[in-house]
Amino acid sequence: MLHVSDLAKRYGDTLLFDRVSFTINAGDRVALIGPNGSGKTTLLRILIGQESPDQGSARFDVPLSAVGYLPQGLSFDQNLCVSQVLMDDSQDEARWAAELERLGIALSQASESERTALEHAYAVALEHLSSPAVLPPYQVESILAGLGLSQVSPETPVGLLSGGQKTRLGLARLLLQQPEMLLLDEPTNHLDITALEWLELYLAQYRGAMLIVSHDRAFLENTASTVYELGNDEHTLVAYPGTYSEYAQAKQREHERTWQQYSDQQERISKLEGAISHWKGQASRIEGETIAFYYRKRAKKVAHQAVIRQRRLERMLQSEDLVDKPVQGWNVKLEFGDAPPSGQDVLVVEDLAKGFGPDPLFHDVNMILRRGERIALVGPNGSGKTTFLRLIVGEQQPDSGSIRIGSGVRVGYFAQEQETLDPDANALEHVQKATGISETEARNLLHLYLFAGDDVFTPARNLSYGERARLALAILILQGSNLLLLDEPVNHLDIPSRERFEQALASYDGTILAVVHDRYFVRRFATGVWGLGSGTMRRYPDLHQALAGVDLDTDQPLSVRPVR
Repeated sequence: MLHVSDLAKRYGDTLLFDRVSFTINAGDRVALIGPNGSGKTTLLRILIGQESPDQGSARFDVPLSAVGYLPQGLSFDQNLCVSQVLMDDSQDEARWAAELERLGIALSQASESERTALEHAYAVALEHLSSPAVLPPYQVESILAGLGLSQVSPETPVGLLSGGQKTRLGLARLLLQQPEMLLLDEPTNHLDITALEWLELYLAQYRGAMLIVSHDRAFLENTASTVYELGNDEHTLVAYPGTYSEYAQAKQREHERTWQQYSDQQERISKLEGAISHWKGQASRIEGETIAFYYRKRAKKVAHQAVIRQRRLERMLQSEDLVDKPVQGWNVKLEFGDAPPSGQDVLVVEDLAKGFGPDPLFHDVNMILRRGERIALVGPNGSGKTTFLRLIVGEQQPDSGSIRIGSGVRVGYFAQEQETLDPDANALEHVQKATGISETEARNLLHLYLFAGDDVFTPARNLSYGERARLALAILILQGSNLLLLDEPVNHLDIPSRERFEQALASYDGTILAVVHDRYFVRRFATGVWGLGSGTMRRYPDLHQALAGVDLDTDQPLSVRPVR
């Protein structure tokens, strides 16, 4: 269905990837992962024809119009309403007509070996143009409900939608088109856990091929049967058959094997260096203790043994088979350190209510957060999770009820869109303001968070989402807080940085309340779950209970499967 051969792409002096080759067949479900900046989005744009490679080729066996592409940043005509975006087929008809014309020209110029694939693509395009697929109303309603769009009026102008709603609208339109292959770039962005579960179920029944870029490990585990890793030291692509967890196990075995090879190599080097030192020392002693010709001749032979081993060592060090010391790579340096002590009751919420307009977001919320707890705050989009955190830090005021911060508690707040950062201040200024350290010390510290060279002088407004997230995390860590309020802290982190963040939280001895939709992350760090929905908040022992027990919106049993 998709054939990629020797693709290469660079921007200026920066090589993104080289010699990338793979094939995706009908029904294949492939995850494309790699660190931020490794070229995943660029690769998808090349496949869909929005960018050109420096070398190599990519070819679909189906018409390009039968390939559904979801980009990270969606752009709609702001004058259209929701129903026009979802249901207007005129654009699709124009695309299929253009595809037929393109394929007709290609067929007239094709060699005999190329005609079979082109004829199949032409037949598919002709079928779509003459008999466009129309989903029954119940399937349309199911898709909109699953993506949390059923409450949005069809007449709502696109310009009034939030960024998250626009992303879900684009995903809904894509699924309604029923393409034969899906290219999805971060499809889980702005989806709450219920929508994530629904999308996994939908894709499990999807018969076409899929290539998915995502940092959501639970989503990849439940959707992909092969993992492509982009962004290794060779800037190429490596395929790992199996699920994400099988990929992670394979990477761990690779890492352990490389460490063993490196250790064995270093042991051989140490033995050679020891032998060289021994033979040189012995030759020196013989020469220094006698002037006899026989013994001086013997000393030269001994010294020659040292020369032989020195040459052997030099050949080893210059060999292409030399194993470099394994590095973690990709990861941001995150160490929280020891949190200052606090009282037993870190946060006490009593009869809390908050709303905007006539309908309250939530009411009668009574919760106690105790020292050392690690709580995940989950709930549907729009249920008030971010508002709840803002009430705690005093950015908003409740309609009724109270919030009490415990004795000795120092709050560190990580805002979802990093709005706590001064947009005009650069990374260096932010760190110096937070710590009072010198410029040299601040630059050394920022280097640990992947801000190198002149990157430290870039104003926050010009940083990417991921860069702002790293800067906000750095400042949070430096503040020495013993209560962390984290609003989607891993949203813009790649998989290795998420794992590093989880490791840092594991060594943190303070208290955590985190709004997060990453189920893999929740399972690894949370000691309990607070569920916000149906206008109030409940405590659950874990995410499995929160999802498999009661729907937070309806108080009815959930129809989605439990989290695996």
